[in-house]
Amino acid sequence: MSSTVRPKVAFIGTGGTISSLGIHPLELQDYGVHDKRMHASEIVARFPVVEEIAEIIPVDFRNVPSPEIYFAEWRELAALCHRVAAEHPDLSGIVIGHGTATLEETAWVLNLVLKVPVPVVVIGAQRPASGLSTDAAINLVNGVRTAASPDSRGRGVLVLLNDEIQAAREVTKTSNWRMQTFRTPDFGILGHADADRIVYYRRPERRHMPDTEFDISGLITPRTQKVTSSLSV
Repeated sequence: MSSTVRPKVAFIGTGGTISSLGIHPLELQDYGVHDKRMHASEIVARFPVVEEIAEIIPVDFRNVPSPEIYFAEWRELAALCHRVAAEHPDLSGIVIGHGTATLEETAWVLNLVLKVPVPVVVIGAQRPASGLSTDAAINLVNGVRTAASPDSRGRGVLVLLNDEIQAAREVTKTSNWRMQTFRTPDFGILGHADADRIVYYRRPERRHMPDTEFDISGLITPRTQKVTSSLSV
């Protein structure tokens, strides 16, 4: 496919299972003990077929398990999305690779605070990039397809795993190991990343990015304080 007709999509890596490498293809649960993760550019290089879908702009951000992503990282990630969108006015969308443990929290915050005009799709994986039948590759490809689709505009931040497109405000993780872990119990999915097209069935009606009043760019990271007790248990 010619680079002149491919949409341009930024891929921001934060770490998580989608970036993780185990030692053996059957190491599908305890791969984290190796603490070996790829940056965004390395993930794209590992799954080069994604370059057939779009012109990918890899953006390295973090390379950590998702429980290590909190307010400071959310603020920096939002600022990074704004910067990437400003630097590439012809950008079709942004994909963020993220660990699934806190994926819904990050997606929800971005859904409140982002002011970018392009679709933002948060993806993850249930199996490491090195694992047998990893979902990292297809989630990356479908995340890019979803971000590049004109039909994804105006739906807020989206979550894409297992071919299913969910709204950031509504989705939740339901299982540690199952491929269909992300669900929207009350309302159902927004659409599917089918083999031949991105198809939607409904729109989120609640307010979402970029049309919310929230802005965290000027906020400082909240301080936390450890509280101890003298009581024995």
